[in-house]
Amino acid sequence: MKGKTCAPARNESGTLPVATVGKQSPYNPGEKQMSVSDEKTTVSDGILLSDAAAAKVKALLDQEGRDDLALRVAVQPGGCSGLRYQLFFDERSLDGDVVKDFGGVKVVTDRMSAPYLGGASIDFVDTIEKQGFTIDNPNATGSCACGDSFS
Repeated sequence: MKGKTCAPARNESGTLPVATVGKQSPYNPGEKQMSVSDEKTTVSDGILLSDAAAAKVKALLDQEGRDDLALRVAVQPGGCSGLRYQLFFDERSLDGDVVKDFGGVKVVTDRMSAPYLGGASIDFVDTIEKQGFTIDNPNATGSCACGDSFS
């Protein structure tokens, strides 16, 4: 979309607001936010990693010479639709993390992101048209035209 910027809403102090799904943002009317859920998230509620994605993650870890890292998948406020995925390698273990193992590849989700990622599947595509990780999330109700964020 020409002229449309993908930037998270900020409050008066310039920081990102604490998000609560289903509630209207006090900082940006009409925008939904996310929050930490008090419900316990079990491993069975976690992310699914395809064989192709697990193989690619393993290859990247082997290339780095690190076997102590996990693939952390997080959801952060941002993008045109309000929420944005983040995938990165992490050696930290945070309180409330949901950890799942896929053939030696650890996938970690923080407790705030877990409710938004339950049942989501991550795949790796390598075609002539595109290469990269894709996320199919049954919890997403919409996404922006650029495909960079979801709601």
